[in-house]
Amino acid sequence: MGAALPLGDPAPADGALPDDLSIDQTTDFGAYLHVPFCRVRCGYCDFNTYTATELRGARQDQYADTLLREIDLAAGVLSAKGPPRPASTVFFGGGTPTLLPAGDLARMLGGVRDAFGLADGCEVTVEANPDTVTDDVVAHLAEAGVTRVSIGMQSAVPRVLAALDRTHTPENVARAVAAAKAQGLEVSVDLIYGAPGESLDDWRASLDAALALDPGHISAYALIIEEGTKLHRQISRGEVAAPDDDLQADMYELADEALAGAGFDWYEVSNWSRGASRRSRHNLAYWRGQDWWGFGPGAHSHVAGLRWWNAKHPAAYAQRLGAGESPAVGTERPDEQAQLLERVLLHSRIREGLDLAGLPADARLAVAGLVADGLVEGAAAVRGRLVLTLRGRLLADAVVRALTE
Repeated sequence: MGAALPLGDPAPADGALPDDLSIDQTTDFGAYLHVPFCRVRCGYCDFNTYTATELRGARQDQYADTLLREIDLAAGVLSAKGPPRPASTVFFGGGTPTLLPAGDLARMLGGVRDAFGLADGCEVTVEANPDTVTDDVVAHLAEAGVTRVSIGMQSAVPRVLAALDRTHTPENVARAVAAAKAQGLEVSVDLIYGAPGESLDDWRASLDAALALDPGHISAYALIIEEGTKLHRQISRGEVAAPDDDLQADMYELADEALAGAGFDWYEVSNWSRGASRRSRHNLAYWRGQDWWGFGPGAHSHVAGLRWWNAKHPAAYAQRLGAGESPAVGTERPDEQAQLLERVLLHSRIREGLDLAGLPADARLAVAGLVADGLVEGAAAVRGRLVLTLRGRLLADAVVRALTE
C-alpha cells in the first residue's frame, strides 16, 4: 500500500496556500489524477494502491465523485492566488486507472477542464494495464480528450511476467497497442529489467518485442527492491536472488543501444522517444520542477516551491473531502540547500541537463573531475550545462553526490 508519507508541517484544513506564496502565472501547470485501484498487487510494487479486499470502507464506484470534490477545492484555493492557469498536461496514474469505467475517467478529465481549462495541445495521458484495454475503452477515452496511453508491458517473456506477478500476456500488450493506435492515440510502453531469473537474452527479446509494436515512446526502469513488498520478503528469505547490479548495467546499455538504433533518443535516464514531440511532457514537468496539483489519496502536489501530500488511504481521503476539508495531511517548504539537492538530482537526469551557473563554486569545480571520469559530456560542460554520458547515466547517483557533498 505504498511507502510511508514524509514528515512535514500540518496542512490547513481548508487547503489554503500561505499568504506570502506568490505564483508565477507563466509557469506551466499540470494535473496528476491518482487512481489507487488494482486487481492484483504485483510483488515489486510500492505504490499507493489497493486491491478490493484492502479498501476498508472506500468504494470504487464513488471514487470519481470524490476526486471531483478535490478538484473543486483546488479551483477555489488557487483562485485566491490569481486567475486559473489552464492545465498543460493531465496524467492519470495508479494503480490501474483503466479499472474504472472510461466514463468515470472522462468525468474526472471534464472536472479539470471545467475548473482550470486545458491549454491548447494539452497532453492527456492514461496509464493502462494491457488486460483492461479494449477497443471500446480507448474509443471512449479518445472521445473524452485523452491523447496518450502508457501501457504497462514490463516484459515480453511469460516467465519474467510471472516473476513480477503480472497477469497479462504478451498478446494482450499487442492488442492494447493496436486499439490505442486505431484511435490515433500516442502510445508509450513501459518495461522493467532485472527481474528474478531474467537473462540478458530475455531482456533482448522484450526490447525487440517492444520495438516491433512501433510505439513513439519507451520507458525502461531497473527493478528496485522496495522494503515491505512481497519481492523484498522473498529475497530476504532467500527464495529468489536479488537483482545483479552488473547485469542490470548490461541491460541498460543494451536498451540504449537497441533504442538508439531504432531511432529513439534518450531524454531522461529511463525514457526514450522518437523525437522531442513524443516525450512525456507531464513527467518532464516533474524533472524541471514546474507546478502541479496531485489529486487522489497519497498524491503529492508542488506549487511555487510549496509541497503537500494527501491522506494515503482512499477511505481517509474520502472522509476528509466528505466533511468539506482538504485531503492534505502534510506540507513542507524546502530550504535553499534542499532545493539545490533536488534541482541537481532532477535536472541532471534529463538530456537538456543542469545549468551549471546555478551551482555553488565548489560544485562547479567538481565538474572537471566528472568530465575526466567520463561521467559528464565535456562539450556540454563548456557551454555551461551538465549532461550525463552513457556511463554517467549508469552512475547518476555518484554524479549527484559529487556535486552536493
